[in-house]
Amino acid sequence: MSSVSVFARVEKKFLLTRAQAEAMQRALAEEGYERGVFGHSLIQSLYYDTPDCLLTRRSLDRPNYKEKLRFRAYGPASDEGPSFVEIKKKYAGVVYKRRVELPYTTAQEALSAGSMPEESGQIGREITRMLRWYGLSPMALILYERDAFTSEKQMDVRITFDQAIRYRTWDMDMRLPAVGIPLTNPDQLVMEVKVPGAYPLWLLSMLESVRARPAHFSKIGTAYCAMIGAGITAGGAKQERK
Repeated sequence: MSSVSVFARVEKKFLLTRAQAEAMQRALAEEGYERGVFGHSLIQSLYYDTPDCLLTRRSLDRPNYKEKLRFRAYGPASDEGPSFVEIKKKYAGVVYKRRVELPYTTAQEALSAGSMPEESGQIGREITRMLRWYGLSPMALILYERDAFTSEKQMDVRITFDQAIRYRTWDMDMRLPAVGIPLTNPDQLVMEVKVPGAYPLWLLSMLESVRARPAHFSKIGTAYCAMIGAGITAGGAKQERK
């Protein structure tokens, strides 16, 4: 069986020091925010791209429209555990996510075959078309630790803090140990603010109080730049240096 989800919201990222992140979390607690149902969790996202990383390169150019495909698990994956195959699009600053939930091995086999199960419905057909149109295959696995903060009083505002962001292009199976090459330093966190539209005044004041400034940071984009620097192609092959 599978289930589908659709999200549309504005997402903005901020690069914070650990001290800034802790100050922000204290301020959120005073506003009634607390760690969500999953609290502190491991997130693993396997990104799919063309052999020359076309989708990632386009994204780094910050176009008005961009899209990507990823296979995600929350926590260590297991054969029959939940996983998500997701199309993420961004247009005019608004992020649209359409995803299908499937058991891990079912999703993995479908992605390898380039065809989602019939029960995945319209979103599954969109994923299949994207896989085939671009000729997508696994590019890199991104792993990180996340703290998600939510409030029953402010259900439409969600704030996450990601740290220990790392990647690997070998053993791209999310059932394996969550190891990888660091993409951020130990004192650096990525805060993401997710809202349906304009920021409420209390949030703007809070961001100003901790001197948080918006930043362009793409996890897969940063991994791509690291891969280029190391002479690694999509999927982990080493380039010959001339």
